[in-house]
Amino acid sequence: VDGTTDDLTGPLFENVIKPLYGAYDALCRERLDREPLDLDLPEKKIILDDDGQVHEVRARMRHNSHKLIEEFMIAANVAAATTLEDQKQPCLYRIHDEPPAKNLEACRNFLKGIGFKLSKGQVLLPRNFNQILRKAKDGDFYDAVSQMTLRSQSQATYTGKNVGHFGLALRRYCHFTSPIRRYADLIVHRALISGLKLGAGGLSDTPIDTEEIGEHLSVTERRASIAERDVVDRFSAAFLAGKIGETFGGKVNGVTNFGLFITLDEIAADGLVPIRSLPDDYYDFDEKRMALKGSRNGQVYHLGMKVDVVLKEANPVSGSLVLAIAG
Repeated sequence: VDGTTDDLTGPLFENVIKPLYGAYDALCRERLDREPLDLDLPEKKIILDDDGQVHEVRARMRHNSHKLIEEFMIAANVAAATTLEDQKQPCLYRIHDEPPAKNLEACRNFLKGIGFKLSKGQVLLPRNFNQILRKAKDGDFYDAVSQMTLRSQSQATYTGKNVGHFGLALRRYCHFTSPIRRYADLIVHRALISGLKLGAGGLSDTPIDTEEIGEHLSVTERRASIAERDVVDRFSAAFLAGKIGETFGGKVNGVTNFGLFITLDEIAADGLVPIRSLPDDYYDFDEKRMALKGSRNGQVYHLGMKVDVVLKEANPVSGSLVLAIAG
């Protein structure tokens, strides 16, 4: 679409690629009107060499072509859920409820501490979070605001009872992706075959318990997500095991009473700075502002803060990194 074509894509440009991006532009305009939660959180990509060793760990690029696919997938998922409702067929919705009150309170306290205000006493919409994200966009706290916004959200789950999808700002949504990669997708496909009378492969005559299935799938999905995260952490630690003693730039992405979690800039790996390794002082944990403050030297480490760190340990088995503040 940028104008670089070859023998395969050249003949497709006018009749396929341009109309495809035209439809994508229309979906983007609809998205702007709907204004879903606008969190742009980078994913990690592990590059292996021919011997299966980690060659590089970096943030995954996200081009307009990726966004185009996402928008068409969302449109297909909405269409599938709408069709199942019209056909009065069982549906496994993908729901994302409103943020829990306790999460919102923690988020409000943090935002207030850095000069932002999240409305209270009204029904919150994704656009309320987006307004704060836009205000923070060019400042030092953008990553911290993004992280706190993410942590304030409910867990997305599968269920037969539709409450809508808060993050996507959609009234109905299910998973109808291709290729089929979840059991929830398969349930939806079978229900569509039955409802639209498309032949073999539909649901059986025995009613299905969408609540029980949804609960099971939600648990196994979380288990799979944890496993995926563990694998990426172990690959990252294996890559960094040969770089002990080197200094890296990073940002504080988590603050606890036992230390700081740092995301390294270039490698997109996460590690811990134990509180005992911070410059000699007693540090108080301010949960509302997500910060550690030295009682004598007044040094403050807060969420989103840029820091230089030295790699002290890298354990490929556990996937853990131990860091220390440089200097």
